Amino acid sequence: MENLTYVTGNYGKYVSVKEKFERHGINIEYATFDLNEPDINNIKVISKAKAKDAYDILGTPVFVADSGFYINGYPNNPGYPGAFVKRSGISTDVSKLLDVMKNEYDRSCYFLDCLTFYDGKEYYQFFGRCNGSLTYELKGQSRKRAWSNLWYVFVPNNCTKTLAEMTDDERRTRPDDRTNATDEFIKWYVHEYKNQRKRN
Repeated sequence: MENLTYVTGNYGKYVSVKEKFERHGINIEYATFDLNEPDINNIKVISKAKAKDAYDILGTPVFVADSGFYINGYPNNPGYPGAFVKRSGISTDVSKLLDVMKNEYDRSCYFLDCLTFYDGKEYYQFFGRCNGSLTYELKGQSRKRAWSNLWYVFVPNNCTKTLAEMTDDERRTRPDDRTNATDEFIKWYVHEYKNQRKRN
């Protein structure tokens, strides 16, 4: 098996991604450590900087994934918190978020993911988006696979349950319009990057 290293502080993300790669005969190693994060509300820039830092530490091809959460009707600041979802504290205290949003009619929001792969020579970035809406209360059971506490307040488009209420199968087969950065990366890595290296 080939080896790639996924640098993340979220073990739930690692488990989900590892299973996807193993179906293609690729083993994913897990690494976690603090990475410098530029103070800019742009996940493309943040993800690229973190991939560079991770490679400098490990000296092996790495990938990192960053998520932004954008709330269209956030009071006086549409699109907040964006890439600052962790630093804002919103993903930690979702009850406070619901309180801030309790009188807001526009509850549409979305996750935007950016996965950056760096092999020491080139950066490759892949994106995924999941549209949905905020609930008015926390819903769902505690799950090891939860990528974020926002799973308890986020209902994807064309669905009636929060991500935390869904079973693994329901999340995998849900009828929303999402795109997935990890899936795009795997498809590219298996069919293009590996062939490119063989030619070189």
